[in-house]
Amino acid sequence: MTRQLDYHTIRAIFERFQAAEPEPKGELEHVNAYTLVVAVALSAQATDAGVNKATRALFAIADTPQKMLDLGIEGLTEHIKTIGLFRQKAKNVIKMSQILVDEYGGEVPNSRAALQSLPGVGRKTANVVLNMWWGMPTQAVDTHIFRVGNRTGICPGKDVVAVERAIEDNIPADFQHHAHHWLILHGRYHCKARKPMCGSCLIRDLCEFEDKNL
Repeated sequence: MTRQLDYHTIRAIFERFQAAEPEPKGELEHVNAYTLVVAVALSAQATDAGVNKATRALFAIADTPQKMLDLGIEGLTEHIKTIGLFRQKAKNVIKMSQILVDEYGGEVPNSRAALQSLPGVGRKTANVVLNMWWGMPTQAVDTHIFRVGNRTGICPGKDVVAVERAIEDNIPADFQHHAHHWLILHGRYHCKARKPMCGSCLIRDLCEFEDKNL
């Protein structure tokens, strides 16, 4: 495993990320907390672009749990059939919507435990929603963050929970809010899985990766 970078190097890395993109945003389109939960749940094993294409028309007519229930599973399935695992995801969204109506008055809860109790919502989804909607410094570790964290030495760990903990423990507090967005965007557009763009990387001199693609 790559060694953990020291505090001063990590601070320098995030100062560069911040200078390049002061207010990084998640790329999933949503209009409220409910549509954000649905979009993130749909994005598992799918691209944000693919989810956005499917949900634009969906969220125009079903932006609350009750409206989603009114649309029904067949109507929902028709909207999201271009997304991977759409049948199971449709079932989860309908079940989730029913629970939100029955137990939460149609509102999305703002605790990780309550969010994770919803069908189709795991720890990563819960962390995304808490961060993007309520501004909590939660860290949603996806494949991009796992790769970047281990490759660079910013937040190495043997699994996603270990990487999440490494982010919380090692990234300075003033960068915690946007940390996962900077790491995701860096992994998605620069530190790619097969051909990392090390030649144009703004942190290549601070990164621990030995096989730099220069």
